Amino acid sequence: MRAILNISMPQKLKDEIEQAVEQGGYATKSEFLRDVLRVWKDQTVLARVQASRDQIKSGRGKTLSSLKDLR
Repeated sequence: MRAILNISMPQKLKDEIEQAVEQGGYATKSEFLRDVLRVWKDQTVLARVQASRDQIKSGRGKTLSSLKDLR
């Protein structure tokens, strides 16, 4: 099921989204925004993974002996 989200943005951003759609990169403005959100989510996960790696390298990471240790 889809939900509708109305957003407000500067005209310049709206124009850029419409341009991306017109240039054929996306079928609709909604598709463009869904893709932007997926990229943002991916970057968020990658940043968390990198932070965990940094903790492990600095000796602050936790070694798990089983998945139960995640609780």
